[in-house]
Amino acid sequence: MASLLAAAHAYAQAGIPVLPLHCPTGRGRCSCGRPDCGRAGKHPRWHPRLIPAGLHDASTDPARIDAWWSTWPTANIGLRTGVACDVCDIDTPEGLRAVQHLLGGDLPTVRTGSGGYHVYLAPTGAGNRARLLPGVDWRGAGGYVVAPPSRHASGERYRWIRRPDGPFPACPPELLRLLSPAPVAAPPSRPPATVHHPMEYAAAALRGEESNVRTAPVGARNTTLYHAARSLGRLVGAGLLDPAEVTDVLTHAARAAGLGRAETARTIRSGLTAACRRATGPAAAAWSA
Repeated sequence: MASLLAAAHAYAQAGIPVLPLHCPTGRGRCSCGRPDCGRAGKHPRWHPRLIPAGLHDASTDPARIDAWWSTWPTANIGLRTGVACDVCDIDTPEGLRAVQHLLGGDLPTVRTGSGGYHVYLAPTGAGNRARLLPGVDWRGAGGYVVAPPSRHASGERYRWIRRPDGPFPACPPELLRLLSPAPVAAPPSRPPATVHHPMEYAAAALRGEESNVRTAPVGARNTTLYHAARSLGRLVGAGLLDPAEVTDVLTHAARAAGLGRAETARTIRSGLTAACRRATGPAAAAWSA
């Protein structure tokens, strides 16, 4: 089996931005250290110098990849989707049956550590979609997947069933129609501000709120953390940030500012939930579920 570092370089050479993720440490626990982590081995690492913006730092730069895996040799590999590929994430047998006739055969496919499937396709421009079909999610712009030979919390490895042998195949038209439903027109109450680079804006917002929390004065730390989580939660609801990534970044910042672990977890959850309840996008539905 290829080493994690060698695999990370191979993905980067294929044009797919990679990022080190936390890894399972046994008995379903995660290297992030949070006892209540529900995404063991699946969420991005954070470091004030090496990874200040989480998923938005995903890179194909060999020097950065070397620095990451020399720091965390057992890090799982995350692949940013929406750049060189999208991924159809199939979690259940029902989901597999639902999309088999749409996808056809002979597609680049990974068997996940939990027994599901990741089918790799060319980028569609669509964002993340939770519950695209029963048991089927979509990882597109602003998302990521765990890649082989990463290890699942069960102890099983992610593995290729069929490796790509050229450009990723185009998304079948029937599935593309599910990803791009006809928009429902709703006149805005006022002209919206134009954001030319939403992903860059989201990354900057994440860095800014991380700095606000880290430098908050005593007496205002918890309030600052709540407002940061609520502000970033709007971007989670829009599909521009991953909730696990936001939680990870804000948790490190809050702990550095002196807040306790339990207080930090409650406040972040409260802020994100408050924001996402007001959002209507698929990412909001995924977080609130």
